[in-house]
Amino acid sequence: MSAEVLVRGSWVLTQGPQGELADAAVAIAGGAILEVGGFGELRERHPAAEVIGDGTGVVTPGFVNAHTHLSEALATGIGSELPLAAWGEQIIGPLGAVLTTGDAREGTRLRAIELLLSGVTTVNDMFVHYNPDEPVSQGVVSGLASAGMRGVVSFGAEDVGGWGSVDRMLDEHDALAVAAGGLIGFRYGIGTLLGQTDELLERGIARAAERGWAVHTHLHETRAELDEAQARWGSRPIAHAERLGLFELPVVAGHAVWVDADEIALLAERGVAVAHNPVANAILGSGVAPVPALREAGIPVGIGTDGAASNDSQNMLEAIKCAALLQKVHALDPAVIDAATVLRMATIEGARALGLDALVGSLEPGKRADVVLFQDAVEVGVLHDPVGQLVYGGSPRAVADVLVDGRRVVRDHRCVTVDEAEQLEACRPLVARIARDAGFAARGVSRAG
Repeated sequence: MSAEVLVRGSWVLTQGPQGELADAAVAIAGGAILEVGGFGELRERHPAAEVIGDGTGVVTPGFVNAHTHLSEALATGIGSELPLAAWGEQIIGPLGAVLTTGDAREGTRLRAIELLLSGVTTVNDMFVHYNPDEPVSQGVVSGLASAGMRGVVSFGAEDVGGWGSVDRMLDEHDALAVAAGGLIGFRYGIGTLLGQTDELLERGIARAAERGWAVHTHLHETRAELDEAQARWGSRPIAHAERLGLFELPVVAGHAVWVDADEIALLAERGVAVAHNPVANAILGSGVAPVPALREAGIPVGIGTDGAASNDSQNMLEAIKCAALLQKVHALDPAVIDAATVLRMATIEGARALGLDALVGSLEPGKRADVVLFQDAVEVGVLHDPVGQLVYGGSPRAVADVLVDGRRVVRDHRCVTVDEAEQLEACRPLVARIARDAGFAARGVSRAG
């Protein structure tokens, strides 16, 4: 088969067995990777292929954003001085009550631009809402599909506080599973264990087991969570999840900040993966996840931006850099984690955490062609060490081209699947309505209403 496209760079950082290749390229046909190797050799074998890149940039696999909430897409920049519990009560609760399916779609399309322009090709989303009248989470599927992104979607159901019946919430999971397809996969969502009644926890886990669904949840994000679980169940959340049989299913857990050695060992034994969210953990003052200990135990650890209201952006490059910096300053040791490790967490390890590593996460023949070219920017203009430069100096300005499943969704530094100016115009009235309807404007939290 002849390649349709060669993506060329001064360096190709494969994150696979071929390692780091100088003056190399990725040959793509039919949405898949054919070959990875020296540019000269590939050009000879595929003379008719279009060449993307002038040989000065850096080529990587697409980044895997292992945990976010696109439900927060239209609510950035508020509540950043609140601890998690108060932030959830004052921001996420009112927001989730007024979101519509249209908000979900348009907000997802808006943030897809930001995700793609920071090198993300796969996003693991948990949509949290409390609208009893609409299966709002389905809007994320159409939003991601229209942007040409690969994704995994879940509904972050929580019914403590009377937000809908258990049957209604289980119905939305069923509907979302049916809506997913193509490049969009599905996981059963548990917003938080504490946010669910015992009935929803037990019935939901049973349904996931019955239907073979993997799970996306939060786990041990704050110290307060541990205290509340102890008061409710007489144990910490991980122990309660183990009793419920949750870990018999494939689970990716957001955060895992407050875990001890025994809990780390249990997560490793049960095959639980972790999504590390350094920016959100820092903004909300939640703590520093023990990433080196988690990885030493053999737990796959990906990197997530977390939601746009707990991070205030979906800039994956920022999250990647902060994943390194937070560990270094916390340990007072610059060698506690290195750039190569962090880049692996953002690519192949994140894909492994989601069970997608056979498809994406590294540049290898046979895998799907999710590829990013960094080029034409100061941030990648000096390449003494391409890995270190990308992790510590990369920015969205340097994202020149992005391909998802072989389709070019960013071309010459511009998203071509969603028009940025048009999408901003479409979302401004939605933001103003949310500010009014959620009470943010009346409380002085937002100036948009």
